[in-house]
Amino acid sequence: MTLNTEPNIPDADGFYDELLAAHHGLTKDQSDALNARLILILANHIGDRDVLRTALNAAHG
Repeated sequence: MTLNTEPNIPDADGFYDELLAAHHGLTKDQSDALNARLILILANHIGDRDVLRTALNAAHG
């Protein structure tokens, strides 16, 4: 299983701006909770345990 780590988001800079804006005004705990919810929502959307395991390993380094 190969994980796509190449740029794959149209207007990646625009998405990054939206991500930062979603965190604006949040405390560290609120920001961490937002990140956790986002990860779980996207993991559910992907739904493939092999892909998710590969992503976890890639993120862990």
